[in-house]
Amino acid sequence: MSRLSEYLQNKKILILGMGREGRSSLAYIRSHIPSAQIAIADRADPHIDGVPGFFGADYLSHMAQFDVVLKSPGIPFVGVPIPEGTEVTCQTDLFLRFSGCTCVGVTGTKGKTTTSTLIHEILQAAELPHVLAGNIGVPVLDVIDEYAGGIAVLELSCHQLEFMRTSPHIAVFTNLYAEHLDHYDGFAGYAAAKLHIAQYQTPQDVLIWGDVPGLREYLADKPLRGRQIPVGYDTDDAFLRRIASCNARLPGKHNAQNTFFAAAAAECLGVGRDAIERGIRNFGGIEHRMEPVGVFRGVSFVNDSIATAPEVVLLELEALQNVDTLVFGGLDRGLDYTAFIRALADSGVRNLIGLPQTGHAICDDPMLHAAGKTTVKAADMDEAVRAAYRLTEPGKACLFSPAAASYNVYKSFEEKGRHFKQLVREYGNRE
Repeated sequence: MSRLSEYLQNKKILILGMGREGRSSLAYIRSHIPSAQIAIADRADPHIDGVPGFFGADYLSHMAQFDVVLKSPGIPFVGVPIPEGTEVTCQTDLFLRFSGCTCVGVTGTKGKTTTSTLIHEILQAAELPHVLAGNIGVPVLDVIDEYAGGIAVLELSCHQLEFMRTSPHIAVFTNLYAEHLDHYDGFAGYAAAKLHIAQYQTPQDVLIWGDVPGLREYLADKPLRGRQIPVGYDTDDAFLRRIASCNARLPGKHNAQNTFFAAAAAECLGVGRDAIERGIRNFGGIEHRMEPVGVFRGVSFVNDSIATAPEVVLLELEALQNVDTLVFGGLDRGLDYTAFIRALADSGVRNLIGLPQTGHAICDDPMLHAAGKTTVKAADMDEAVRAAYRLTEPGKACLFSPAAASYNVYKSFEEKGRHFKQLVREYGNRE
């Protein structure tokens, strides 16, 4: 019996949330811990036979009946009281505590998927057995048996970090911008969840962090015990400068920094620089992250639907340099767009196509009109793409980079990005 199975044996366990990770937790406990008493809870009934459950508006009110609550990501816990004597944990915390793996955890508002994938590519190039899991789409309990005691590269969202009480041996913290504030008690709660990636490290552990505004100031007074490696955008190291420019799918200084994060993590694992460079060169890009859609009617279309923070959109504009049209906008989460609007007014982008809700509000700002920008308040993505074809100068680029969440219209940034790509190809192939 594994250490995790022993820990959960004979306990009363509530699985909170029945999405991908919740179903993974249920499958693991059913197959490994037959003595555990399991129940599930979610707002909607997932109709799973043979498992008692709590559903509806009060599904969070039954935790006191259980020894362990295994919380799935994405369930807001603001103002939810945790009963005395009940342990609230998550898959990632259990994996870090009981798998025996050497874990490389990667978090940050942006850059975590690219950085995690780059580390994975480097370890492949070095022929080191490992697993890439976590927020990237593989629940960690799905792989805990196969990779126990090995190397695990884990992409970690704030939701997966919120109830962690163990930090990975190697932690990578890329950056920190205002995101997911509706799930936490404002920015302070969001940042505190992120900090768990390093908060429980020992002096034998390593924290690699982005030496950039926001994160630099946040970490300055935190009592962290891991050895710290700050990583900036620039470096005098000839090798790092070379790998930062060796792959066209990694444009811009923020992607250069992602390669530096990955290289630093790999070196902490003992990987040589030849394998690091091979891994960076092998990176083939990730959907919705500076993803080339194609050239249609002379215009280069780029899908960057993952860019839900305004600071990231500005980095993408700097990286591409030839953007003539920006398509942006989405759910209004109360972010301050003042600096974003000022930067757009000063930029070389001529055409600004705003989607509801935030895009419309930004397009109404007098600063953009005073700067001579062409603004279009598109009713939907179809109208936005048609306007992009009408306005964008051939030989230049149209970037879709929303600077906002997608949930006012779409289920996810993936769905939003795929709709953009579909419409670009549909209209581009008509002539």
